[in-house]
Amino acid sequence: MSIISVTSIAPLSKNYLNCVEVPQRRWRIKASSSTVPSPFPGVDLKTLEAAISKKDSDSAKEALDKLREDGWAKNWSSQPYVSRRMTSLRELTTLGIKNAENLAVPSVRNDAAFLATVVGTTSVLAIITGQLPGDWGFFVPYLIGSISLVVLGVGSVSPGLLQAGIGAFSSFFPDYQERIVSHEAAHFLVAYLLGLPILGYSLDIGKEHVNLVDERLQKLIYSGKLGAKELDRLAVVSMAGLAAEGLKYDKVVGQSADLFSLQRFINRSQPPIGKQQQENLTRWAVLFAASILKNNKAAYEALIAAMSNKASVLECIEAIEKAV
Repeated sequence: MSIISVTSIAPLSKNYLNCVEVPQRRWRIKASSSTVPSPFPGVDLKTLEAAISKKDSDSAKEALDKLREDGWAKNWSSQPYVSRRMTSLRELTTLGIKNAENLAVPSVRNDAAFLATVVGTTSVLAIITGQLPGDWGFFVPYLIGSISLVVLGVGSVSPGLLQAGIGAFSSFFPDYQERIVSHEAAHFLVAYLLGLPILGYSLDIGKEHVNLVDERLQKLIYSGKLGAKELDRLAVVSMAGLAAEGLKYDKVVGQSADLFSLQRFINRSQPPIGKQQQENLTRWAVLFAASILKNNKAAYEALIAAMSNKASVLECIEAIEKAV
């Protein structure tokens, strides 16, 4: 299942989607196959571990449901009731979201820094190499100066390739890794609390994602028959990363893929919803996701710590359940 930073916080406009190639958040499998001993006496986690390693979402749900019945997975599907309502920007601000009116405005921080670095570096090198003797001092500066044009050309022909370069460059920002972990942990935790099993995640540069697969939801998405109830749940999960950044930082930079995912779900839903309803859905989903994160702060922080240490999916679930 492929899912998962406008003053009205509307989903991405058609013009934006047509002009910019936004990488979809790919939620794929990266589960540990090694056996993880349970630190909880009398609790057998082997069935859950096997389901995760086999990429079997139905078996994972059954195992988690059983663990919940046994009193262990108390946080699993603990937020099953999701109901959309009218939401205002003021509510987001009151909850603690910073610059709520700009949450859906795509960030150009990383893009601008990358292009400025390329242009600045090549310009300096061109000036320096201009002092070379003979013809070298004539041709080399031109060759170096053309690098900027090549980069812009690549961006026009293959935006995805340029985006990969920008993503790698972004890792040099001091807050990059912290943002990535906080963002993906939010998707992980919110999905888990809503009863959507997580089968894997990655924090690798250019491959950041949380992978959840629900066979029933997958069929509804592919058939374009996603109902209002299912859309609400997926909207909250999609907006969780954006909400996490909004609670912590003045400027959200990882919202593009999240908004793209939400727009995709909206386009696959029945009955179709209008522009104002889409705007309200986006605001409400951010509010609901942020509320979940704030109300489950201990579990969220424990999950961030676990994911920072590259814990397996099972170990991440254990971290959530052990958190007080």
